[in-house]
Amino acid sequence: MQKEYKTIKEVAGPLLIVEGVTGVKYEELVDVELPDGSIRRGRVLEITKDKAVVQMFEDTRGISMQDSKARFLGRVMEVPVSTDMLGRIFDGAGNPKDGGGKIIAEKKLNVNGNPINPYSRDYPNDFIQTGISTIDGLNTLVRGQKLPIFSGAGLPHNNIAAQIARQAKVVQISPDGKVKSDDSQFAVVFGAMGITFEEAEYFINEFRQTGAIERAVMYINLADDPVVERITLPRLALTTAEYLAFEKGMHVLVILTDLTNYCEALREVAAARKEVPGRRGYPGYLYTDLSTLYERAGRIQGREGSITQIPILTMPEDDKTHPIPDLTGYITEGQIMLSRTLHKQGIMPPVDVLPCLSRLMPKGIGEGKTREDHSGVFNQLYAAYARGREAKELAVILGEAALSDVDKKYVKFADEFENRYIRQGEDEDRDILTTLTLSWELLSILPKSELKRVKEEQIEKYLPKVKEKSKA
Repeated sequence: MQKEYKTIKEVAGPLLIVEGVTGVKYEELVDVELPDGSIRRGRVLEITKDKAVVQMFEDTRGISMQDSKARFLGRVMEVPVSTDMLGRIFDGAGNPKDGGGKIIAEKKLNVNGNPINPYSRDYPNDFIQTGISTIDGLNTLVRGQKLPIFSGAGLPHNNIAAQIARQAKVVQISPDGKVKSDDSQFAVVFGAMGITFEEAEYFINEFRQTGAIERAVMYINLADDPVVERITLPRLALTTAEYLAFEKGMHVLVILTDLTNYCEALREVAAARKEVPGRRGYPGYLYTDLSTLYERAGRIQGREGSITQIPILTMPEDDKTHPIPDLTGYITEGQIMLSRTLHKQGIMPPVDVLPCLSRLMPKGIGEGKTREDHSGVFNQLYAAYARGREAKELAVILGEAALSDVDKKYVKFADEFENRYIRQGEDEDRDILTTLTLSWELLSILPKSELKRVKEEQIEKYLPKVKEKSKA
């Protein structure tokens, strides 16, 4: 039953305070009717005795406290879903913005979703190929995982997000050693919050020109759109992903950029509510709020589909101890770090390999998933690149003459690793076998006695092939 009140007592930023309310529930939708008859929508954010704090999805300018009416609708925010959403673009409120008209909904789902019962969760254990060597080879993405990208202002995280969205696929290695992909049950849900018009055009054009839009659902909130849309957008995206994954059996990759803009919107709303701030002015419940997004990734026993998340956030002042990356690191299963130094060298994507981590990687690699030598090659590459970096730093201090012959080999390895393995064109889609072959080519720079992290039989099997190819 709808209840209407003309008791709006305060307008503060994106918030309204309505007094004298009864029977109003948390998260309930509210229509505010202005004197000219126009309607603006909001939702109940807080209830204290007979007062309701309403969070507006649109601008609060023009709302008259004397002549406007607040109508409580008795239902929560829902998103209409159907498979017709694939190939479509929506705004932060879930309205189509591609001129294609409204979708014919199969059902409507609560945007807050339902928590997955921990007992019913299935362990992530299948490989997803992104086509980017630094991710596939060294920080493998596993189906059902949440693996964030930590970036900085001015770094090309948008390019990386678009590249992953274009190239990501579920693959299998056939017995004859070929990569087979199955895109029929794979989809991408892309959510962008607080981005500029130019960035939005870049993403839309990238998806359309490459045909990736056909298997994608895009939600876009621009920097001049209402702040509150940035809070609802990731929930709309994740609800859509849950429908496609758990009701339609699809494997869904959710890319959310930029989570920093989401957290800034939370801080703005918290300040309008006059809440006691936590670290750096962010609300004390930031950890809990972020977990309500990240924990919606996963797999459910007995269901075919899965949700894999790649949240992207820019670290203010490149500070990884800032509350946003810090709390994200606690909730998610690893991180991909971008490097300003590599970016200045013109290396794209500028992934700083050493501080990167994928905690679920061991479950997604190995025989039957990638190849039996993947684990050993991954460990050997990390160790060799770390030693190469150390040797380069030593050469800066003591001079190259102070390096041993083996150290010089490691310096050469580090340079080649950055220029051939990390550096990759935006249109270069490397399958996992190409990445592993390139790994062996780089390891062939080092003396065989230094390859202590790879099994002897794998060295005998793969190293001669690489050397024969280089001679030819």
